[in-house]
Amino acid sequence: MALSKRYNPQEVEQRLDQQWQRQGIYHFDLQGSKPVYSIDTPPPTVSGHLHLGHVYSYSHPDFIARFWRMNGFQVYYPMGFDDNGLPTERLVEKRLGISATQVGRRAFIEKCQQISEEAEQEYQVLWRRLGLSIDWRYTYRTIDDSSRRISQRSFIDLYRKGLVYQKEAPAIWCPLCRTTIAQAELEDLNRESEFFTLAFRTSDGEIAPIATTRPELLPACVAVFTHPEDNRYRHMVGQQLKVPLFEQSVPVIVDPAADPKKGTGLVMCCTFGDTTDVAWWNKHQLPLIEVLGRDGRMTQAAGEFSGLTLSKARQQIIQASQEQGLLLGRRSTEQSVRVHERCDTPVEYIIARQWFIRVLDAKKELLERGDQVAWFPEHMQSRYRAWVENLNWDWCISRQRYFGVPFPVWYCRDCGEVILADEDQLPVDPGDQQPTQPCSCGSTAFLPEEDIMDTWATSSMTPQIVGQWLGDDPTLYNQVFPFSLRPQAHEIIRTWAFYTIVKSHYHFDKLPWAHVMISGWGIAGEGMGKISKSRGGGAMAPLAMIERYSADAVRYWAASTATGKDSIVNEEKIQLGSKLVTKLWNVARFCEPFLVNGFPEHRVQDAETSLTAADRWILSRLQRLVRRVTSMMQSYDYAAAKSETEQFFWLILADNYLEMCKQRLYNQEHPQRRGAQATLHKVLLTVIKLFAPFLPYITEEIYQGLFSGDRMSDSHAAGCTSIHTCSWPAPESELESDVAETLGDQLVEI
Repeated sequence: MALSKRYNPQEVEQRLDQQWQRQGIYHFDLQGSKPVYSIDTPPPTVSGHLHLGHVYSYSHPDFIARFWRMNGFQVYYPMGFDDNGLPTERLVEKRLGISATQVGRRAFIEKCQQISEEAEQEYQVLWRRLGLSIDWRYTYRTIDDSSRRISQRSFIDLYRKGLVYQKEAPAIWCPLCRTTIAQAELEDLNRESEFFTLAFRTSDGEIAPIATTRPELLPACVAVFTHPEDNRYRHMVGQQLKVPLFEQSVPVIVDPAADPKKGTGLVMCCTFGDTTDVAWWNKHQLPLIEVLGRDGRMTQAAGEFSGLTLSKARQQIIQASQEQGLLLGRRSTEQSVRVHERCDTPVEYIIARQWFIRVLDAKKELLERGDQVAWFPEHMQSRYRAWVENLNWDWCISRQRYFGVPFPVWYCRDCGEVILADEDQLPVDPGDQQPTQPCSCGSTAFLPEEDIMDTWATSSMTPQIVGQWLGDDPTLYNQVFPFSLRPQAHEIIRTWAFYTIVKSHYHFDKLPWAHVMISGWGIAGEGMGKISKSRGGGAMAPLAMIERYSADAVRYWAASTATGKDSIVNEEKIQLGSKLVTKLWNVARFCEPFLVNGFPEHRVQDAETSLTAADRWILSRLQRLVRRVTSMMQSYDYAAAKSETEQFFWLILADNYLEMCKQRLYNQEHPQRRGAQATLHKVLLTVIKLFAPFLPYITEEIYQGLFSGDRMSDSHAAGCTSIHTCSWPAPESELESDVAETLGDQLVEI
């Protein structure tokens, strides 16, 4: 196949994608004898349109998959979609303008299914256009029957092992999403706030000034704390104070956690304003006053302020305090608040009956598991360690939502016993089905568990889901688990990485994978933060960028930043990728007549007597390049590998060697023409192989045009229908020479 004058990436990329799918070159062979390299691919959350940040991070495991495939491994590289849980519900609510309370649970779940399936088709179009070497036969959804069965089986196993428990306790609550959430779903948000100094009073009328940023929680105040060494309030310890406006009496208690330098040094404890309140409430056995309802409004305990939203109650309580002379002062302050990562809403703490997975009791073992994993980059392990060391809560897996995996649980109406589903019932919806046996008390009347599981309770089982753990044939699972690699972003080390390690430790007493490769974020711009699904469209939408510059050019940008580092979406960098693609094509076209038209042999060893100093120089440099790039890819340093290959291509091959050998190539009678041809063949084929993980389309098109089916091709190309199933280059030490490189460098200077 002759190379066309101009390279048309849009035509080539669509044609090659169809060709690859038709030929099944990325298919995993269950009966194959090659060693297996398995990837626990992150399933993208179905919560909106994909953006360049996704393109950035999802390109990285593809670089690795392509590298190991060319190194003779059977690569298991599936794709999934994380389509259960709150993110999908919020997408449906936003896109359709409906809620479950409006249309009913069943109708809402059907809409979630519909929207998620549409989004997944859109995602697959992008992934294929980008050139991800996925085996699409192994696609999964975290809401499909297999995933729900595995997730419910996990719950049952943990319950039987005593690692899951249910209790009524303070829980983290998102007022906007109206569900409990886990500690891992919290983020810190800095904002402007105000300190309000309010007049509490002793029984003899002495004012006890207390500064708070949460005056709306006054009706929930159950105690006031002071530091044991704060002499200002020592005389008040043991006394009762009257809470302004609400007049309940609360004790003054000493506790070293009270900061004498913050506010006035007196701190009110409310149920609940933050984790300190929760800790004091537990430690000092304080009463409970619930003033926040699950609808985000004040309860009857707030008296005349009941029924108001928190913000309205805050305004009116401040106003009433001022009118009654109870507001002693106010001042601005910087405040760090905990917010729900999904919606940036400040969280509250309520009493709720929830399911928890024990993690606090296993911190030592989980830290050891983290030490056993190889992290790339290595410093990312410290994030895992810091997270585990600072855990304060067991893992809450209950969610008060609709579209998710149900708990396989009923409760006996008569005695309250927890009834688990039989394993052969799974996946089960306790709202639609009944237990197969009566309760131990003899009753056949049951209530279903109405909560659903946190999406991470299912996503933490992706090694089992993608490996088809509970499938009819265990062959696949036995080959791929434990997985070789978990690629993921750094912000979900505390969730996806941690929870997967927890589940694998509890269920199998194993690591889920050998290596973790951490990607950074695609950043919208300097100081702009992570790209979101809501602001990743328009001219910077992935498909628009691919159409404008080519998939290879976009992948070039994704390969330009090392593991763990964020990358600004830089159109100039993508343009550099486009320039590289064009130059590769032009170099290949220059080489074409000297490689294809009647050139009978290509082995440089067979052309030994025809090799010049320039040939030996570039061949030696090439071997060292192969050695370095191979080592870099083995340690997941794809950015350095791409950079090294690119520098060799531009500086050694394109800018210098081609100029050195032109005279010999154009002169068919030149005695050393054969050496130049053999060298070009070796160098160009090796370079496009080194580029192949990053630039799969242009390298395939050049390979098909110049090397595929070449009867004289060496073992690196023989019998390959695609460059992506060829062998990775191996360094040939007999071609390395310090003397040749020194002499060649001198020729370049001349």
